[in-house]
Amino acid sequence: MMKKKSISASKASLVLFLCQMISALDVPLDSKLLEELSQPPTITQQSPKDYIVDPRENIVIQCEAKGKPPPSFSWTRNGTHFDIDKDAQVTMKPNSGTLVINIMNGGKAEAYEGVYQCTARNERGAAISNNIVIRPSRSPLWTKEKLEPNQVREGDSLVLHCRPPVGLPPPIIFWMDNAFQRLPQSERVSQSLNGDLYFSNVQPEDTREDYICYARFNHTQTIQQKQPISVKVFSTKPVTERQPTLLTPTGSTSTKVELRGNVLLLECIAAGLPTPVIRWIKEGGELPANRTFFENFKKTLKIIDVSEADSGNYKCIARNVLGSAHHVISVTVKAAPYWITAPRNLVLSPGEDGTLICRANGNPKPDISWLANGVPIAIAPEDPSRKVDGDTIIFSHVQERSSAVYQCNASNEYGYLLANAFVNVLAEPPRILTPANKLYQVIADSPALLDCAYFGSPKPEIEWFKGVKGSILRGNEYIFHDNGTLEIPVAQKDSTGTYTCVARNELGKIQNEVQLEVKDPTMIIKQPEYKVIQRYGQVSFECIIKHDSTLLPTVIWLKDNDELPDDERFLVGKDNLTIMNVTDKDDGTYTCIVNTTLDSVSASAVLTVVAAPPTPAIIYARPNPPFDLELTGQLERSIELSWIPGDENNSPITNFVIEYEDGLHEPGVWHYQTEVPGTQTTVQLKLSPYVNYSFRVIAVNEIGRSQPSEPSEQYLTKSANPDENPSNVQGIGSEPDNLVITWESLKGFQSNGPGLQYKVSWRQKDVDDEWTSVIVANVSKYIVSGTPTFVPYEIKVQALNDLGYAPEPSEVIGHSGEDLPMVAPGNVQVHVINSTLAKVHWDPVPLKTVRGHLQGYKVYYWKVQSLSRRSRRHVEKKILTFRGNKTFGMLPGLEPYSSYKLNVRVVNGKGEGPASPDKVFRTPEGVPSSPSFLKITNPTLDSLTLEWGLPTHPNGVLTSYTLKFQPINNTHELGPLVEIRIPANESSLILKNLNYSTRYKFYFNAQTSVGSGSQITEEAVTIMDEAMASRQVDIATQGWFIGLMCAVALLILILLIVCFIRRNKGGKYPVKEKEDAHADPEIQPMKEDDGTFGEYSDAEDHKPLKKGSRTPSDRTVKKEDSDDSLVDYGEGVNGQFNEDGSFIGQYSGKKEKEPAEGNESSEAPSPVNAMNSFV
Repeated sequence: MMKKKSISASKASLVLFLCQMISALDVPLDSKLLEELSQPPTITQQSPKDYIVDPRENIVIQCEAKGKPPPSFSWTRNGTHFDIDKDAQVTMKPNSGTLVINIMNGGKAEAYEGVYQCTARNERGAAISNNIVIRPSRSPLWTKEKLEPNQVREGDSLVLHCRPPVGLPPPIIFWMDNAFQRLPQSERVSQSLNGDLYFSNVQPEDTREDYICYARFNHTQTIQQKQPISVKVFSTKPVTERQPTLLTPTGSTSTKVELRGNVLLLECIAAGLPTPVIRWIKEGGELPANRTFFENFKKTLKIIDVSEADSGNYKCIARNVLGSAHHVISVTVKAAPYWITAPRNLVLSPGEDGTLICRANGNPKPDISWLANGVPIAIAPEDPSRKVDGDTIIFSHVQERSSAVYQCNASNEYGYLLANAFVNVLAEPPRILTPANKLYQVIADSPALLDCAYFGSPKPEIEWFKGVKGSILRGNEYIFHDNGTLEIPVAQKDSTGTYTCVARNELGKIQNEVQLEVKDPTMIIKQPEYKVIQRYGQVSFECIIKHDSTLLPTVIWLKDNDELPDDERFLVGKDNLTIMNVTDKDDGTYTCIVNTTLDSVSASAVLTVVAAPPTPAIIYARPNPPFDLELTGQLERSIELSWIPGDENNSPITNFVIEYEDGLHEPGVWHYQTEVPGTQTTVQLKLSPYVNYSFRVIAVNEIGRSQPSEPSEQYLTKSANPDENPSNVQGIGSEPDNLVITWESLKGFQSNGPGLQYKVSWRQKDVDDEWTSVIVANVSKYIVSGTPTFVPYEIKVQALNDLGYAPEPSEVIGHSGEDLPMVAPGNVQVHVINSTLAKVHWDPVPLKTVRGHLQGYKVYYWKVQSLSRRSRRHVEKKILTFRGNKTFGMLPGLEPYSSYKLNVRVVNGKGEGPASPDKVFRTPEGVPSSPSFLKITNPTLDSLTLEWGLPTHPNGVLTSYTLKFQPINNTHELGPLVEIRIPANESSLILKNLNYSTRYKFYFNAQTSVGSGSQITEEAVTIMDEAMASRQVDIATQGWFIGLMCAVALLILILLIVCFIRRNKGGKYPVKEKEDAHADPEIQPMKEDDGTFGEYSDAEDHKPLKKGSRTPSDRTVKKEDSDDSLVDYGEGVNGQFNEDGSFIGQYSGKKEKEPAEGNESSEAPSPVNAMNSFV
């Protein structure tokens, strides 16, 4: 039973959490509105939890808060009320809770040591600060001790103990000599983490009497000195070499506990001769990349930002030529509490529900406790609308008296987290925050967004009207956003006018009017054109524009996407650009940009400069490099450079380019510094700190650039604070619960000094969080874990080095990681427009459920079955993507008379959300395709048999077929057209009562209830009468015909003999005869080899046309050997060729125009026609 109750409670918590996401109010950041609304207190600034103060200065304990009405402040000290009025040394700042304890006028800091907590209270609740532990810093003196001289044999190890006094905070340790010079350290001699000085082996040069340990206490700015330690090294020959042994840590194993997010420091120092080398490994894993650093000559392993995954065994290995030693350190990473979900302020209307969620993690798991107005919730005044369920407080049917500030405390043995979150119950009539009669101007055919920012409790309903007394706006031509904004996706000229926004809830109603003006777009009606011009000529580019009469355009000309050169040769007119005396440098792309307050257009053209006609002239060349570079007037941030120009080689030097090399950060790389006119030989150069400068000079004339000069002497500038901060700071989450902060690191010379680091700060936007900061090494990325999903953050990254911080950086807005959308679009509707096109509508999902950047919607649709065939097929889903917040789209390319399904999904940067329920729709009938085939068989004297196949795509229910045919006579004229209607269930037809030996042309198509489909055409011939056929055959057997053919053959033979004799005679011939004798053989009417007439041969396959070939009577054409047969293009060869061989026919499968009745010209005769007409 208990288990069932637990499950029911968690379900109820989830349901109420979703309700809160939908119903909780967002209060706009309007200063006037915020001044008028009641609000519980919020702590905005407080001192750190562990506050170490300077005992010589006044103690300031910060506590600032805001609220409406302004809150009053009180303090507790060590858990009891702190009455500041009874202590003359303590004052509270006006309109603030900040305490000032006067130490400089007689007070003692030790007397005020303790735990302080601030409470800010008004009539709507009480917020509390963290427990602020005040401790004065301490810098005690070194205890006096008698130090004996250290006498050590050469090659032995030695440890000089520092043992500094215990201070608060702990001091910084360093070793120096009597001359205040740091003692040199190396792999052999180094300082440990506790401050002791270790010698792996001593050498004679280690003998000295002034080994002095210093302790620096930063808070009090004091340095304490230990008495000098004397070391004397005596030599013994020979010096014995020894294998490594570990000086620290001792033994073979040790343990180390570190907290999550801290820096883990592990140390191994070894004795031995030769000096051992230290190496680190992690047993069973790798050292974490990008977070591992080695210090103190690899004796210290440093891992930054440790996490639980860094727990494990770390082994240090000390090795020299004689052997090795090792030590294993078992590291356990614990964690003070850290937020998973910190409670957020909640603004509700009377009667609404909501939740406060407080989730934290740590190692061990932290305990969660709640307070109400600073009092444990168990003993706080009872509220019937409140129910505590572990880390969640559930509110139901709240009333104004339910307003309060709740505190969540997450604690374990390593620390605690305290967060304030208020529940503010407001009952407010509607207010419209958009200024009255605000004017919006847009360009035609672009979106128009009309604002209606509002607030009210309960949340008001928003309606829009066009005109003061117009009807309410509805329909697909408008988009209504949750924040009250009206969007007109495609504004037209008739969209101009007055729009009225009305906001109403149960407490009242208010309206506001705004104005919309739609302007004509700006256009370039005559664009600049490509030009080629000779050097020293003149060229002009035109840019004529057309724009709305109420907009004032400005025209800007660019060269190669940059400003025009500052040269009087460039003349900019009203609608043109003229360049006088063109030079080679003017070669490039010129762009005309037209800007108005609402839009911008541009057009570009290329100018090519060519050389003028050559003239004998002086030889021009690049200048010789400058020489004798000299640096003078050295200052921290500037220096003067002078040089002597080289020979200009008949072309005047136009300018000098100065470059610099940074020998400290980028040796060998030269950077552009500046340039000066060719008449100048000195220049004052600005310098950056912490750069080792060298300079060189390059001379430039119209021919080109000289070789660089020899480098100048080097000049090293002093270090300073960074002048600038990293650029391109961004915050983009890679996971739903993190924020990845990236930036472009400063280049070497931009660091201005050694020790470049970055201070990364972030806080959640609009929730009054404090800045959280961390200092990282010279990297370009930091990951914040445990963030809420897709919330805005304010981010800033500040550079610092060993000398201090860069100026305060600007803030940027980033977002934590996206997660998949939670809900599917609703109210999906499909409107079928025609048999191949449909329009789908859906309701947009609430932006809060998108949980990321809304990228658009995807529509998945697929054909289920064809209604004409009633057969299913393999489902092939198609996807259409509609960008942005669109709520409709068109589905093209549908198949007629088919059943389809679709669903819609919302898309963000993480991926797709759940699909909406499948929506079924059907397309209506369409016209069918042409029948799959038409064959004509069994020709007789007066009949033909027609057979056909069903259309490949019926696109509906076939109602009938239509057959049209007409005869074609010997002159290819068409006869009268006959039309026959055939039932849909027929697949063949016998046509009777036809004329014998006659060609017919047939047109055949199918119909549905929508109309007729495309037609297929074919031709056929009835057979001849037997008597006529015999007459055609007998002509070849007649005697007179045979005699005539023999006479022609004899005459041709005589002519050939005469020509042969004349060609073999010698002597001179007239020109005409010679030309006749050598006539072009390509135009001879006969072949030379056999005297027969030449046949046409295809240029590709060289196969002659076959003689006597005829088309079969059933009109089926057999494909010959050539791959280019015209049969490939259709179901019959109906094409014909012009005299030049070009193809002028129609593909037989194509739809043809209806044939006209009467005598019209048709195509060229086929071989069958030719034979039938030969009588």
